[in-house]
Amino acid sequence: MKKVYLDNASTTALRPEVILEMTKLLTEDYGNPSSTHSLGRTAKNILELSRKSIAKQLNATASEIIFTSCGTEANNWILRSAVKDLKTERIITSKIEHHAVLHSIMALQNEYGIQVDYVNVKTTGELDLTHLVELLSDEKKTLVSLMHINNETGTILDLNRVSQICQEHNALFHSDTVQSIGKTKIDLQHTPIDFIVASAHKFHGPKGVGFAFFRKNSGLQPLFFGGEQEKGLRPGTEAIHQIGGMAKALELSYQNLETESQYITSLKEYTIEKLKANFPDFKINGENTFYNLLNVLLPLDESKTAMILFHLDMKGIAVSRGSACQSGSIRPSHVLAEILTADAIKKPSLRISFSHFNTTEDIDLLIEALRNC
Repeated sequence: MKKVYLDNASTTALRPEVILEMTKLLTEDYGNPSSTHSLGRTAKNILELSRKSIAKQLNATASEIIFTSCGTEANNWILRSAVKDLKTERIITSKIEHHAVLHSIMALQNEYGIQVDYVNVKTTGELDLTHLVELLSDEKKTLVSLMHINNETGTILDLNRVSQICQEHNALFHSDTVQSIGKTKIDLQHTPIDFIVASAHKFHGPKGVGFAFFRKNSGLQPLFFGGEQEKGLRPGTEAIHQIGGMAKALELSYQNLETESQYITSLKEYTIEKLKANFPDFKINGENTFYNLLNVLLPLDESKTAMILFHLDMKGIAVSRGSACQSGSIRPSHVLAEILTADAIKKPSLRISFSHFNTTEDIDLLIEALRNC
């Protein structure tokens, strides 16, 4: 049975070149980058070359890139330090953010009593930027935290516009860019954003490594303490093989961005055409969505919602649903709950997310399996 992987918003397969790079680092360049002997110096050189490579892809300076274990750690760090160290009094966010942001903000609200305001979400899944401007008219020391590409629907935030709005109102701007780094160009000299984050496994790199971008002189302080690694901001021995693999993955992602994004866009269009032909009443959840993400509401009975993923998995097809199973009950996706009606959210929605490894055959197998649900 052919395995069909269409859950690339969750994680991605490693590129073969990344595996080769990591294998070399694991077998040959295993020194501790804080050691002063030759093996350590070699590791330190790899570390800093990786930092420079990543910074170059984003038009940032190397000193603004700090390595972390993942995007969740980076989000927690930025949000907590903004409140604790930068004395932010208010955070403006939305109810469709990733839980790494929403749950962090809830914890900070309980701990520090900060004010939290939510930008209105349109039925299209996009944020109401007019409402954001209204919220910012109340002058307080504020951090705006809004994701670039929604991880469930793929709706796109205009980073340039929001950056300008925040600058005009003297607010800091943090964006969870986990779904967009490596898949679209971000020019940090052109876009005056203060903080972004990334996870390597979202752009065909290894799991367990990511980075945070802190604009120079941001004033953020460490989340935890230990050695002097990462300028004392993120202590702990750096995982050279993962960092080197991440740098290689990001370099290849941007080298191949034009051809791969065009190919993935064509796959998404092919999927939509196939869905139209086989499920004429299906609907796309969200408008103005990113090229590798497609969230669809299927015209199937709500009784099939609970088992649809299991059925597809038995056919060898990996996708995800806009719902999470907790304590044996199916709870609606907090993202879809903001844009769908009470009746619509009971029906099965699927998140189909593509990569350049996918083929039209994968889509045909998905459609065939859905027809037999």
